[in-house]
Amino acid sequence: MKKKSICFSVEIDENNLPVNIVMNADNNEKKEDPMKALLLSTWSAERKETLRIDLWTKDMQMHDMFILYHQTLSSLANSLERSTGQHKLADAMRDYCEFFAKETKIQS
Repeated sequence: MKKKSICFSVEIDENNLPVNIVMNADNNEKKEDPMKALLLSTWSAERKETLRIDLWTKDMQMHDMFILYHQTLSSLANSLERSTGQHKLADAMRDYCEFFAKETKIQS
């Protein structure tokens, strides 16, 4: 079985706050892809819980953060529908995404 790697490097300041986040993947032609934020969720089968890492750099703009959350929530709705067939729940999440977009003024 072939293994692939995705690595994240986080540069921090003297207060341990992220200054720079870089992603490096085996199949990425660019060796380093700079990021402003990282949201990572993994499932621990043994503990039956989600393990998470949420990081963002000091210069991440609030408007961009709203877009990040909107796109993440929208993709989660799509993943939920594909993985479980729960159309009603996915549609409810999409309804919330519309509300979120309007409230944050990232969509009119």
